[in-house]
Amino acid sequence: MNCANDLLAALDEADLKMRMLIDDLSYDQLAVPYHRGINPPIWEVGHSAFFYESFFLREFRHPDARMPGFDEIWDSLEIQHRERWRDGLVPDRKTTFTYYHRILDEMREVLTSGVLTPYQAYLVRYGIAHQNMHVESLIYSRQILAYPQPSFMGHVDCPDESDRLSLSDVEIPTGKYRIGMPAEPPGEGVFCFDHEKPGFEMDVEAFAISPTLVSCGEFRDFVEDGGYERSELWSFGGRHWLREGARRRPSYWKKDHGDWYLRRFNVWQPLPTRCPVIAVSFWEAEAYCQWAGRRLPSEYEWEAAARGGDARLYPWGDTMHAELVDMDGRCLGQLAVDALADGASPGGCRQMLGTAWEWTTNQYLPYDGFCVDRYPYMSTLQFGDHKTTRGGSCATSSNLIRNTYRQAYFPGRTDVFTGFRTCLNEP
Repeated sequence: MNCANDLLAALDEADLKMRMLIDDLSYDQLAVPYHRGINPPIWEVGHSAFFYESFFLREFRHPDARMPGFDEIWDSLEIQHRERWRDGLVPDRKTTFTYYHRILDEMREVLTSGVLTPYQAYLVRYGIAHQNMHVESLIYSRQILAYPQPSFMGHVDCPDESDRLSLSDVEIPTGKYRIGMPAEPPGEGVFCFDHEKPGFEMDVEAFAISPTLVSCGEFRDFVEDGGYERSELWSFGGRHWLREGARRRPSYWKKDHGDWYLRRFNVWQPLPTRCPVIAVSFWEAEAYCQWAGRRLPSEYEWEAAARGGDARLYPWGDTMHAELVDMDGRCLGQLAVDALADGASPGGCRQMLGTAWEWTTNQYLPYDGFCVDRYPYMSTLQFGDHKTTRGGSCATSSNLIRNTYRQAYFPGRTDVFTGFRTCLNEP
């Protein structure tokens, strides 16, 4: 996706989704209460525009600020998170969207006016990827705030329990597997971020991994077996996390008259037992594995299972086919964990891309030989105290993700679309 027409289509898609996620919110809904995991929606709009301006337009069009005096408000590295809620600091909806439309129109002029150099195309794609990250955050913000589901999401029927498949673990053989992307300069080769580079080969011992994500029904069994009360199932960090929040069940779950329910956006529904459990922390995933006699994969095992021996870019090959995954906000985690067989990995793992960011055992750290690309804070601020997740989620853009992509989250987060699959313990 480096030609101007492809970039223009991707820009238009990100623009449309962002506007649709804002346009149906009332004044009161836009005035969201402070929450550590989200941003004020209007700030997200202005910040997305500012990224295009500071990252591309000021270098290749003209250097003057399009909204003088507001750089420190729109720049996430300048304005502290809580400050984004201060009354009167962030411009109103009309002012912000005037600025936003000006920037997006200027980007469209760039993309329709001539051929871009590879480096310019890289910068544009980086900006689009960045905006899509904020589209995802606006989607999970709706879940956090119990707002209606996005208007671009269609109706999805919950899967029937009687249709459940019985799938065996996928055996991944011992071998040398390619991890990450080649250490090519920005703008050369396949688009990727600095945290995916430099790629390397790694000897991986044979292991067996579940072909599916852990389902709500499987996680319900853990909960009902006293999983949250049995301290022996939880690590030191997990026990601290439990005490801190007095947790007894996953976020967005409740039990009423003996039946379990799940809140999806603003609607409570019977727990969809065949759908993936989503919005669980690393600590919950770790405790479930201890209860089940399983374990989480390392990020290298996860990538070996997703790519196979030929180091493919996606589980099914080297070309993105968005219809093979639950991404782009279409289904938002409402398919059965054994659905989407056509998008399986070489060994048969399903939904390794999309559906839920998958917890791994690894701390989020740079690969040996890491070099910062164009944007110095894409990765560096998260190194060390975050866990690595893989695969993208149901709200991730399909033009952002690939098998090598790494996402950093604090291990205690339950407000994003995180889930997990398990591996067989060594005998």
